Amino acid sequence: MNTPLADRIRPQTLDDIVGQKHLLGPNKPLRKIIESGEIPNLIFYGPSGVGKTTLATYIAKRTNRTLKKLNGTTASTSDIKEVVSELNTFSGMNGILLYLDEIQYFNKKQQQVLLEYIENGSITLIASTTENPYFYVYNAILSRSTVFEFKSVPPEEIERAVKRAADIIAEEQEIEVDFPESCRKKIAFGCGGDVRKAMNAVELSILVADEEDGVKTVTEEIVSELVQKSAVRYDKDGDEHYDIISAYQKSMRGSDSNAALHYLARLLEAGDLPSACRRLMVCACEDVGLAYPQLIPIVKSCVDIAQAVGLPEARIPLADAVVMVCNAPKSNSAYMGINRATQDLKLGNYGPVPRQLQNMHYDGEDNNNKGQFYNYPHDYPNHYVNQQYLPDTIRDRVYYEYGDNKNEQAYKAYWDKIKNKRY
Repeated sequence: MNTPLADRIRPQTLDDIVGQKHLLGPNKPLRKIIESGEIPNLIFYGPSGVGKTTLATYIAKRTNRTLKKLNGTTASTSDIKEVVSELNTFSGMNGILLYLDEIQYFNKKQQQVLLEYIENGSITLIASTTENPYFYVYNAILSRSTVFEFKSVPPEEIERAVKRAADIIAEEQEIEVDFPESCRKKIAFGCGGDVRKAMNAVELSILVADEEDGVKTVTEEIVSELVQKSAVRYDKDGDEHYDIISAYQKSMRGSDSNAALHYLARLLEAGDLPSACRRLMVCACEDVGLAYPQLIPIVKSCVDIAQAVGLPEARIPLADAVVMVCNAPKSNSAYMGINRATQDLKLGNYGPVPRQLQNMHYDGEDNNNKGQFYNYPHDYPNHYVNQQYLPDTIRDRVYYEYGDNKNEQAYKAYWDKIKNKRY
């Protein structure tokens, strides 16, 4: 049978849909909208294989509308016009529901053409995207649509779909299939929340299973070969990329070694060594900083080793560095200081460099007449002399505040002792 298994087991009721309980559970807004039959323009946002197409198909069937499917990667404005042309035909008598997959690939002009037909009510749009629609979808379409976020389907829900799929295949092929619970769980946990991927694994598992006395037996060995590793979701250009990187650095900042190693593993399993290294070095400087400045060159050395040996061995020096960052004392005092200084510049809070700090090269023989009297700190006790360094307009500004860690408090005590003396 050429029709994909994922299409053959499309649910007949809302309760048959796996996952998305936050949208389709009892009394949830999207469920109520569907049950009312009054379908507005919708945008489904979330990873692939989580039920966006399935739900659009169900909505069209429930509301007795003709479903037309287009894909943003291949469709053109003429395809949209062709769909609209069917409104006055028999197939469009109850209205047309246009399901536009990957709407983020439609350019602004294409989305404007689509907008024309949305505004006059010619079609009802259900668009789907794996990217954040607020970044990729034309504002005029967003303002006329309701956005619902779909999430990865949990393993226990996928296992239910796996069992149903195995039963359907057995019925279609008129055979008995022995699909143990351990195999169902392995597929459910190994597909990364993607139901479509799970369905493919079920179909292939039964296809290659040995048959004896009319019974096809799926084994863990078969499933392990088909689901070689967990299909961790990761798109270097998508939201998931930034979510994982964010969680990675925040886990290190929060001193959680277990979580940081988990997200490091996800980055490396996806082959994203550059992001893992870059965030690690940033975290060492931003979040450990002056509390343990000696760690910064250590982390840099680990990154150099990782880049030299490459994957998979790169995971070893990076794991060392990640655990060190997690367990190091933390300070963001220098990071906050440079942010305050930068903000001042953006607000126009700066002025001429104080005269005594300007380059003497330009003063010539009349230096004293111009008033450049720079005090050389090394000529004074403790290599310090009190003089103005900031411009006049911000001479009393404080950007850096000592952190409450051992290192910075030692610096503070040292300079408090010296700067309290005036020369």
